[in-house]
Amino acid sequence: MAGSYHHSKDDLLRRLKKIEGQVKGIQRMVNEDKYCVDILIQIAAVRAAANRVGTILFEHHTRGCLVTALENNDEAAKDAMIEELVDVIAKFTKG
Repeated sequence: MAGSYHHSKDDLLRRLKKIEGQVKGIQRMVNEDKYCVDILIQIAAVRAAANRVGTILFEHHTRGCLVTALENNDEAAKDAMIEELVDVIAKFTKG
């Protein structure tokens, strides 16, 4: 199934590239034996940025894919979409 996020694809890719840069920075910090607290702060920033990307995708999924499935009035499809959403939220919030 195609993503409902196509209008935000450039923003998502920009955010992901920034996260990639942050992770590479953390690798450099570890390689250079930087202070643990400084590394932990950077890890927290990566987590926050990744969570934001996930939140954007959740929003697009809910406003696009899920709404479309619900509008089709197919009870089996509705149940499947709700189960999928509950499952992905559980996985996403698992820390």
